Amino acid sequence: MQLIPSWAPNVHPMIVHFPIVLVILAVAADLVHLVRPRMKGLGAAATSLYLLGALSAVAAYLSGRQAAGAVFTPGMAHGLVGDHGSWAFATTVCLILVAVLRLGGRLTRLGDTRAARLLFVALGLAIAVLVQQTAERGARLVYEHGVGVIPGPLPSDLGGLDPPAADEAPR
Repeated sequence: MQLIPSWAPNVHPMIVHFPIVLVILAVAADLVHLVRPRMKGLGAAATSLYLLGALSAVAAYLSGRQAAGAVFTPGMAHGLVGDHGSWAFATTVCLILVAVLRLGGRLTRLGDTRAARLLFVALGLAIAVLVQQTAERGARLVYEHGVGVIPGPLPSDLGGLDPPAADEAPR
């Protein structure tokens, strides 16, 4: 039984989207909690989202390190792989630190103050920027350089259908 589908060169593309979504949801929960502080459950929800985001970021980082050595990387993309890895490492470390701060704030009740909520929103927005920068570099690897992409059939391989000639007008 194969755990990785045939369309995926490795597990990284299936993991990498979790920290992105979890951080976005955590920041959204923090923003709503800032505006509506009486919604007590939002602080706990944001903390849980940051903890899950940190765990998934570790998994994404480790799977990305494994993937970097296992997929074909064109020569021009090697520097970008290094940049992406550096941003991913910084993002993961910062996300772990924010998750630990959030957990500490929840356990000591210091996270219930307006100042703490403002700090958590600011930290969350900073983490969101780190996630965006990391994702930008990952997207460039895939969409500009084709790293980790399984090539599809060429137009001439589509069952005998020939593409129209350049001088032939479409009908």
